[in-house]
Amino acid sequence: MAERAIKLSGSLQDGIDGRHLVEALKKLAGEDNPVAVVYGSGFERNPEMIEAISQSFPVAGNSTKTVRLIKDPAGLAELCDESGIPHPDIRFDIPDYPQDWLSKLAGGAGGSHVKPVNDGIADQQRYFQRFITGRNLSALFLANREKAHIVGFSQQWSSPSKTSPFRYGGAVRLRRYDKKNARQIEDWLTALTYRTDLAGLCSADFIVGDAGLHLIEINPRPGATLDIFDTEDTPLLRQHLRAVAGFDFTTPSYKNSAASAIAYTAEAISAFPEVVWPALTADHQMAGTTLQAGDPVCTVFATALSASAAMKAVKSRVKMLAVNWREEFS
Repeated sequence: MAERAIKLSGSLQDGIDGRHLVEALKKLAGEDNPVAVVYGSGFERNPEMIEAISQSFPVAGNSTKTVRLIKDPAGLAELCDESGIPHPDIRFDIPDYPQDWLSKLAGGAGGSHVKPVNDGIADQQRYFQRFITGRNLSALFLANREKAHIVGFSQQWSSPSKTSPFRYGGAVRLRRYDKKNARQIEDWLTALTYRTDLAGLCSADFIVGDAGLHLIEINPRPGATLDIFDTEDTPLLRQHLRAVAGFDFTTPSYKNSAASAIAYTAEAISAFPEVVWPALTADHQMAGTTLQAGDPVCTVFATALSASAAMKAVKSRVKMLAVNWREEFS
């Protein structure tokens, strides 16, 4: 859908190379005068990139200060303690019982950075979070720097690989969620919004287990679930722009469920083939591109009357599409 696009240097493992970011944005803008730059994932690891963009363009999103506050593991844990929000224990030294902990990259996104704790994995950019058994729950919300307004809830699943057991696989929008828990989550997110100045579309990841809800992290920008919550009647990017600017905004209503999933290549591909892409796919890999094992190929969507049916449909479509890019090895 983009009239213009450019691929930035960097990688999923190392993050965005911000050295030529502003130059690339100026090239994309050309003679136009953009209303705003809306940033997505990948900036939490280096919030200074947001500050650099703001020197040349209006930025519709959270400030560098807010991103630093919300993505600092120790800082978020302290805010949660002060606000009475349950969260997993964190630490920065290698734990005595590593099987009970996960190693995470501060500011990481997409799940690929989450690893079991092994010897030698500790470094200055990583921290340890206690593993909590349960199912995941994600809340998409709009914030106006004072209050959080829930847009809806989704459930995510992983697409494990040999090197990334918690790699993001996809998400499904839930048609219903417990009203009491929803009010509690909204109150918690309002407390964090007030303390950190959160604005616009954000999401919060929880684990729902025997001990109740635990907040895992906050993503202070539009993320992977944007598409499955978006509607023609209430475009979410419009609501994001209004929330950041301090105007009144509207949250959408839904009748069915929707799911999205990332299709990855299991093996390295020397030259990605020409694919006739069907409807309900996006983010298509370009023909001729060299891919490493585990690289993303496209995003796939599905809708259905229930969350379980939408999840089943999107996973089935990913499997069917994969025959288009499998390479035969002798």
